[in-house]
Amino acid sequence: MDRWAEACSALSAADPALAEAIVRSGRCTLVRRRAPGGAFATLARAICYQQLAGAAAAAIHGRFAALYDGRPTPEAVAATPEPLLRATGLSAAKVAAIRDLATKTLDGSVRLGGWSRLGDEEIVERLTQVRGVGPWTAQMFLMFQLNRPDVWPVGDLGVRVGYARIHGLETSPSPAELVSLGERYRPFRTVAAWYCWRTVDTPPPEVAAGASPVW
Repeated sequence: MDRWAEACSALSAADPALAEAIVRSGRCTLVRRRAPGGAFATLARAICYQQLAGAAAAAIHGRFAALYDGRPTPEAVAATPEPLLRATGLSAAKVAAIRDLATKTLDGSVRLGGWSRLGDEEIVERLTQVRGVGPWTAQMFLMFQLNRPDVWPVGDLGVRVGYARIHGLETSPSPAELVSLGERYRPFRTVAAWYCWRTVDTPPPEVAAGASPVW
């Protein structure tokens, strides 16, 4: 059974313009992604990808992951000398961010688990304690790692452009404007965002898939 069928039905009833976009794009194929190495590896990958073109980011992340046979752990990263991390192509700021993620995971100040007991905002608040992890990264984690159904990433350019195209707007709404515009999509704003991405022919980003204006 299509897990998002109820969402598509509710969104279509709430917004005729979005209903047309849903018909054009077909069923929502958003699935939960379980990255090797779990949440730590996923967030470390996100940091590697920040503000870089896809090929360059993939190369740097590949070298970073190869240090740990593809499965970086907090313990292994914390034990890795900084020069070795820098040799992968990571900037000093990204090395500091990944090491901060490892440190906070190991000392328990940021727990990368127990997600089912936490609300979306609590998870965003927890993850953004880590240097280099901003609201957008946390929201992508919610959407693609946890498949939370009601995430509305108003700072994402693809969502803003897609919303404008769906509704025939000459200019994209600002993040602040999109907050209120998305209210009618509750409790399925994740799916609404997915169709905004599809409308601009932009593959929905994974947690680490490229740069964003709101890292």
